[in-house]
Amino acid sequence: MSKRVFDFAAAAVAIVGLCPVWLMIAALISIEDGDSPLFVQHRVGFRKRPFPIYKFRTMRDSRITRVGRVLRATGLDELPQLVNVLRGEMSLVGPRPLTPADVTRLGWDGGAHALRWSVGPGITGLAQLYAGRGARLSWFLDRRYIESWCPRLDVVIIALTLVIAMVGKRRVRGWLRSYSTRATVAAAHRRHGGTSTTSSSRSGARYSSTESKPTHGVAPAGNA
Repeated sequence: MSKRVFDFAAAAVAIVGLCPVWLMIAALISIEDGDSPLFVQHRVGFRKRPFPIYKFRTMRDSRITRVGRVLRATGLDELPQLVNVLRGEMSLVGPRPLTPADVTRLGWDGGAHALRWSVGPGITGLAQLYAGRGARLSWFLDRRYIESWCPRLDVVIIALTLVIAMVGKRRVRGWLRSYSTRATVAAAHRRHGGTSTTSSSRSGARYSSTESKPTHGVAPAGNA
């Protein structure tokens, strides 16, 4: 089964199955402030083509609403992007969809980052799971996903995203970072042929710090 066929089928089933959740979220947003429950913004997609992205609105007057705080913590504000998946503008899993301003600010509009635009952006992905807040870390995760893609990787990422919806982003990201730290320390220990745990830990910490402190910030585009 191709990635596009899987995306279309899964998005269609999810939209139908989660219809009551959509209606409840839309009602809660409208009840809280009486405004539209949807937020639309232009993002850059496959081959740098612009498209309108749909999300549940989580802010009003530049402030996160009470309902919006819950939606952001669980990732449920992303549910309307299933419509983007049906339309072929997005995939279930892929790089974070960026605004044109973000692409220009990060310098990702040149040939050096052409690989990133060879696939469609995703509702979820490695960079979204790890909450990469820097250009270097986000680019590393996007490149790693594209170069290592296989159906199993998508299934794992989707499974972790569903866990986030149940227990929250902060807890799952804490688990992922803890796992990454242990894996880095173990790899450093093997590379140095059994050096002391303290030395390996320091080596791993330095590597982790290098990856997580990029020179340019990547923050999710604002949600009005």
